[in-house]
Amino acid sequence: MSSIILAVLLGAAIVNASSSLNARRSITALTTSQIDALTPYTYYASAGYCTNTQTLAWDCGTNCDANPNFKPVASGGNGDSVQYWFVGYDPNLQTVIVSHQGTNPSKILPLVTDGNFFLTNLDSTLFPGISSNIKVHNGFRNAQASTATDVLAAVESAMSTYRVTSVTMVGHSLGAAITVLDSVYLPLWLSKGTTFQTIGYGLPRV
Repeated sequence: MSSIILAVLLGAAIVNASSSLNARRSITALTTSQIDALTPYTYYASAGYCTNTQTLAWDCGTNCDANPNFKPVASGGNGDSVQYWFVGYDPNLQTVIVSHQGTNPSKILPLVTDGNFFLTNLDSTLFPGISSNIKVHNGFRNAQASTATDVLAAVESAMSTYRVTSVTMVGHSLGAAITVLDSVYLPLWLSKGTTFQTIGYGLPRV
């Protein structure tokens, strides 16, 4: 678990076609208290790899047991053409959790998604008002779009049911890439009083 926690993206190097790579800045190790604070989210990201039926029942073994008070609201995906995802409420953290599955290397389609790296625009229906100058990884775009409206409906349901205005999005690998796009998508559709937090592990460049 600690290796996953330490893999959380703390910064990104900017690459410019007209210049050489910049030297990486120094890395500061996380403190014990920071690791402790991230631990619940790490298990939520890991639970993203569980099947949709397991997360809806919150019966996925160690990853579910680590956050025993979680209240699942909805789940979906098939683990292949559509990454697994789940939405629910954590009463201890007082936030809605949105988690997406990362790449399953035993499946062909998630690998195809990762490899579909051509840059393209975001869907203007899902992302109204976003500049057409913004380009994203095509595979990640399509993966996020395949679950976007279902995830939004689940988040709205969780917020209404539990009367909460905080949303935390988590994911690892491909799941982190989908989460980054959710981090742009959900604020466009949820009320202005909603607060958002994104925690990504092993995040690829989107």
